[in-house]
Amino acid sequence: MAKLIIFSAPSGSGKSTIINYLLAQNLNLAFSISATSRPPRGAERDGVEYFFLTPEEFRRRIANDEFLEYEEVYQDRFYGTLKAQVEKQLADGQNVVFDVDVVGGCNIKKFYGGRALSVFIQPPSVEELRKRLVGRGTDAPDVIESRIAKAEYELGFAPKFDKVIVNDDLETAEAEALKVITQFLDL
Repeated sequence: MAKLIIFSAPSGSGKSTIINYLLAQNLNLAFSISATSRPPRGAERDGVEYFFLTPEEFRRRIANDEFLEYEEVYQDRFYGTLKAQVEKQLADGQNVVFDVDVVGGCNIKKFYGGRALSVFIQPPSVEELRKRLVGRGTDAPDVIESRIAKAEYELGFAPKFDKVIVNDDLETAEAEALKVITQFLDL
């Protein structure tokens, strides 16, 4: 039976890098395709990177309880995970991987219970996280400070996850994630 693997982490923890590493292993993992109300960027295609919905359609689907989790990031800018899409991927025999915020991760875990493994990728410290975000060179100082404040809030959710992996050294964190996922999938 196909399973679900949920990843959550503060921005800058290395979560995307670890997920991409796992996707490159032979684990029959498939990324969950989220829905969004933002317009496609560049070469993004509906049903590939995202399902693109209007804000009205998104609200209608929320009202119909069609989402495992969703968030209105800004006014009329929604992101969420459609139950039907996840069920389709599971029915196709894919182990579904989620990259979601801490609240979404907890909601998906609650919905699927033991069929899902929730993994929290934790930075070694808030100071190290600040160093990484500054080192990226992609955000203004005020954006970095708001990400740090959000990270401090998100770190409080770590105990709610099945497994916490501290990403102090990337190779070690990748190896630990691979071991945990392999055991969970009984491979």
